[in-house]
Amino acid sequence: MAGGFAVSSKPGAGHRQFKGKITFYVWICGVVAATSGLMFGYDIGISGGVTAMDDFLVRFFPAVYARKHHAKENNYCKFDDQRLQLFTSSLYLAALAASFVASRVCTRFGRKRTMQAASVFFLAGSGLCAGATGLAMLIVGRVCLGVGVGFGNQAAPLFLSEIAPAHIRGALNILFQLNVTVGILVASVVNYFASAVHPLGWRYALGGAAAPAAVLFLGSLAITETPTSLVERGQPEAGRATLERIRGTRDVGDEFEEIRDACARAAALREEEKPYRRLARPESRPPLVIAIAMQVFQQFTGINAIMFYAPVLFQTMGFESDASLLSAVVTGGVNVLATGVSIALVDRVGRRKLLLEACAQMLVAQAAVGGIMVTHVGAEGSPTRGWAVCIVVLICVYVSSFAWSWGPLGWLIPSETFPLETRAAGFSFAVSSNMLFTFLIAQAFLSMMCTLRAYIFFFFAAWIVVMGVFVLALLPETKGVPVDEMVDAVWRRHWFWKRCFADADQAKINNC
Repeated sequence: MAGGFAVSSKPGAGHRQFKGKITFYVWICGVVAATSGLMFGYDIGISGGVTAMDDFLVRFFPAVYARKHHAKENNYCKFDDQRLQLFTSSLYLAALAASFVASRVCTRFGRKRTMQAASVFFLAGSGLCAGATGLAMLIVGRVCLGVGVGFGNQAAPLFLSEIAPAHIRGALNILFQLNVTVGILVASVVNYFASAVHPLGWRYALGGAAAPAAVLFLGSLAITETPTSLVERGQPEAGRATLERIRGTRDVGDEFEEIRDACARAAALREEEKPYRRLARPESRPPLVIAIAMQVFQQFTGINAIMFYAPVLFQTMGFESDASLLSAVVTGGVNVLATGVSIALVDRVGRRKLLLEACAQMLVAQAAVGGIMVTHVGAEGSPTRGWAVCIVVLICVYVSSFAWSWGPLGWLIPSETFPLETRAAGFSFAVSSNMLFTFLIAQAFLSMMCTLRAYIFFFFAAWIVVMGVFVLALLPETKGVPVDEMVDAVWRRHWFWKRCFADADQAKINNC
């Protein structure tokens, strides 16, 4: 790479390749665990559609309903209401708090139990939202959903990374993001049909969240715990038996010994220093900084602003209510298909190339949408049919690039880069960072759109430039590296992060 930002040409070269095949049982476990992403995606997609339904607005937000139908109201400010934004964002604030509790639950009770707890909270939350008689009950239901999201997003990516063979870890882990996109698409379809059911369509839409939660709960009864978690919690025999089952061979001695050694090192280090305190040490900074930055940047691509409020956004651009919901279905479909591209390519071309290509594609799309909005959509006008179609196509171009890059890799990279002794604690920072900035975007987006108008697209485009520079300078390639060899194979070889380790020059450690 030009500019002195190159990492080792073959990160992880020389690491051990363990025996075993890609078993059907591994994929079954992966599909069930990834259903946690389906819950998350359904909620992302459902909130924007419900907030565009008149029956919902009349019951909970009558002032917004009045502005929506005011003929001369500023297009960009129709939905600017803090309580309406709180309906969407309260879930993510609850998930932020829950992620730290989920970290401890993950370590003490295992990944599987944590996912089961997530499904229970989600079932409770969907019931409260569907049966809400007032705004308070609605928000309490959203908080329950948020706790479920915090637990599920903490456990599922870790589960997937720990059961996957190294050479398909990217593809298996991206099942989580694929399910997120499927959930968004399903929610968009549900919104489209529920909007025509008066006056209870919004109740059916919100109650639909119970379906993926039930699938996760029942499916989790049939899957195993990860070998790493079993060994970590003092069940080595069960851990080895599980490893043999998911690898389809009894010849798992080398991989099992590495897991057991990693667990022993982790236990010793935890006795010496608690995981959260250990994250403050220089050698913990590379994965911690990468994990947090990936989540912050994922939100500042602007994707959740679009996915949360897609129907609202399309109405702002001049689409009718039904057309805006249908446009959200189209973008949701593109999201699902493009995530499949990531599954096919992530373990072939690597993480960095996908991220950099997407930065270029998202930048062009965001800038083009902003340009069209500035020149062809005023505060009270609407685009012509041709420009409206162009906007939808550009948003699909943008969504597709996000779906094969920053969407899935934002969860994959943090889940695979922490050593075992700080893995659950470190990943909780990734989840909490994601939820914090998701909350901020959800709470602020409609107000930002009212203030910045079309220039909001240029705001997110500027962040995409920053993201590209970050990937070039600081993100190493992790393709094909076993999760318990990441320190030696990746961080100690990186031009910048190697200064964080004790065998590097001490002066550089101080500058890590």
